[in-house]
Amino acid sequence: MNRKVHITEVVLRDANQSQIATRLARSDFEDILETMDEAGYYSMEVWGGATFDSCLRFLDEDPWDRLRFIRSKVKKTKLQMLLRGQNILGYKHYSDDTVRAFVRKSVENGIDIIRIFDALNDPMNMATAIDECLKAGGHAQGTICYTISPIHTFENYVALGKKLESMGCNSLCIKDMAGIMSPQSAYDLVSALKKEVSLPIYVHSHSTTGLGPLTLLKSIEAGAAGVDTAISIFSGGTSHPATESMVYSLEEMGYSTGVDLKVCKKINDHFKPVQERFLKEGGLNPSVLQTKIDALNYQIPGGMLSNLISQLTGVGQLDKLDEVLLETPKVRKDLGYPPLVTPMSQMVGAQAVTNVLMGERYKSISKEVKAYLRGEYGKAPGEISQDLVKKALGDEKPYEGRFDDTIEPEIPGAKAYLKDLAESEEDVLSYVAFPQQAEAFLKERREKKALKVTYSIQEAE
Repeated sequence: MNRKVHITEVVLRDANQSQIATRLARSDFEDILETMDEAGYYSMEVWGGATFDSCLRFLDEDPWDRLRFIRSKVKKTKLQMLLRGQNILGYKHYSDDTVRAFVRKSVENGIDIIRIFDALNDPMNMATAIDECLKAGGHAQGTICYTISPIHTFENYVALGKKLESMGCNSLCIKDMAGIMSPQSAYDLVSALKKEVSLPIYVHSHSTTGLGPLTLLKSIEAGAAGVDTAISIFSGGTSHPATESMVYSLEEMGYSTGVDLKVCKKINDHFKPVQERFLKEGGLNPSVLQTKIDALNYQIPGGMLSNLISQLTGVGQLDKLDEVLLETPKVRKDLGYPPLVTPMSQMVGAQAVTNVLMGERYKSISKEVKAYLRGEYGKAPGEISQDLVKKALGDEKPYEGRFDDTIEPEIPGAKAYLKDLAESEEDVLSYVAFPQQAEAFLKERREKKALKVTYSIQEAE
């Protein structure tokens, strides 16, 4: 056989996002980057998703500096990021100008592959990012968010794959964020896509339900070009199948991966004390390491589940988790069956939590859900509950057409507001994506530099 299968290592992004709410600091991995570059991975997912937000909000890091540092250490392996289409890395839609600038700067700062998705599987919400990625010389990977509902069929998934190919994508990804794609469904979907689409197909699945390893293997048997895995200490549960186990199995089955298991051991040994620290300090809840077969009903992805647990723990209501898990699919149905992926997973999850904690459904409706009901996130996959629309919007009519065309460019106003606080276009983009967090970070950075100058003067005297 000896067919090459690409392995994408996700510990620096999705694995730690799924298990420790994206709290992996640069100091936790900086010493192992050069070793990771020797492992033989096809790519390493290191940026995007929630990493940008987490750097500014929790880790006191400049996300752009983080990316540049990783690029300086990783010379051989492709660097990959996850981009939410018109949402970029935030939780709302941005103007085309902002999307283009963000994509261009991502490539300039070291990203090779941009996996571009939309929470509603609306190709128009991916079009601008795909176009700019190609113009910037990046690899545009169009994404199909896999979910199960009365309206999500293989026929529709194949139609989306063909559309993404026609838009110029270099490859496709099937993104099974909740780990609910069965091995047979994976085999059938990859096979169906390969009959209609000529692009390489990559498969991303989580271990939440225990199906992940089997799903990836069946995907490869059907002809998938590559799969996502996580180094074993941060694998399993809400994370991904283990890199070492997948490589070992594939090599035994006659496939080649190019991944060196001896190097993987060094990588895993590095992250063992990191995991131990998060367990000891409470940043890693052991429950996210367990198999959650009920996710086949709830369809809740790993990152969303860890965030729900974190939210409920924060208000001392973790005992309400089962009620929230029951409420989540009901909210999803009311919203027209959106796939549970960022930002829709946060919207649906937060609304489900609110419904349960307030003891009444939709007594309080988040501004994000109201924006979604207005049409500000694009076209809903299915029919939205009109009772909910009426309760949320009253007599206001939902927007018709491409909402993004109405958004004024954000960058000029951000530059005018920040003035010399922004030292680069990247700083401005950080502010556009996360205004409060970025402004606080930039002010603190300026204060630290001023303090450093003062100390230097005093030492010179």
